[in-house]
Amino acid sequence: MQDTSAALDTLQSLPVETTSQLDILMQAGWIMVPIFLLSILTVYLLVERLRTLKRAEANRDQIMDRVRQFVEQGNIQGAKAFCEAQNKPLTRIIKHGLERLGRPISEIQDAVNGAGKSEAFELEKRMDMLASIAGIGPMLGFLGTVTGMIEAFQQIQSLQGNVNPSVLAGGIWEALVSTAGGLVVGILAFFFYNFLLGKINRLVHDMESSATEFIDLLQAPAPAPARPSSSQERF
Repeated sequence: MQDTSAALDTLQSLPVETTSQLDILMQAGWIMVPIFLLSILTVYLLVERLRTLKRAEANRDQIMDRVRQFVEQGNIQGAKAFCEAQNKPLTRIIKHGLERLGRPISEIQDAVNGAGKSEAFELEKRMDMLASIAGIGPMLGFLGTVTGMIEAFQQIQSLQGNVNPSVLAGGIWEALVSTAGGLVVGILAFFFYNFLLGKINRLVHDMESSATEFIDLLQAPAPAPARPSSSQERF
């Protein structure tokens, strides 16, 4: 009983080592460097794409109503000026069609479709990088775990099996930290990718609908001129 009490007193007298989260990440090895860089790149891509999509947002119904008014009034220059002033992907597509008025409708439609593809490409730019990070992050984490486990087993071999369990456990958790880091980066990148892709798909759908509406507007018969009143007919 006295021996047990003495052992407890000895344990309580030992200094308690506190490890910060930064220390844990630093002990995970060199593999945390590319994982950390991927996390920075993920945040950068998210902010950059959000700003781009914010600039691309537009009130589709309001724009199409204004363009319809200009076209029905025959004020093509006014329609072009309006589209240029808005400077949105949607108005840039319509402006391409307006600049080709007077040519065959198939040529106007090809110009609108080409402009639409170009604008969609701009919206989807760098999304492939975000998808790649979502896949590469966890793989780097697993690689860090594998290399960490190899080092742990090499340590066991060098000590010829006389391994302190605390030392072995320390080597294992250090290896698992890289997996956790890689999974966190991969999950965030995957979530941001799908979040941004949903916003891009909605913008592309609006552009396609507006392009179709614009072509239909050009093919619609011109409004009939107002008939003069009976008093005017007498003159």
